[in-house]
Amino acid sequence: MNSKKTYRIIDCKGRVLIPKEMRSASGLDYGDIVKMNVRQGAVSIQKVELIEVGDQSPEAVEAFVRAAIKQMPDGTRLGLIGELTELLKQRKEE
Repeated sequence: MNSKKTYRIIDCKGRVLIPKEMRSASGLDYGDIVKMNVRQGAVSIQKVELIEVGDQSPEAVEAFVRAAIKQMPDGTRLGLIGELTELLKQRKEE
């Protein structure tokens, strides 16, 4: 990838699209976990494989679950889908 500057507009929900060539150059792909940091007004994004110990924020927990599901065999994933479906049905009945 070249070092040409790229500009993007942040949407109303605070999202910004990282161009495909930048994602490829940095090894980022759909479903990856990223850690974001702000230092001296600059935002940095770093791909991570594991969530830091002790971070139990909803975002960290969701990222961990998504990463774990990617590693599971299909049979285990299907079992979880069934269990989650049952849990949602029970909550709707309450």
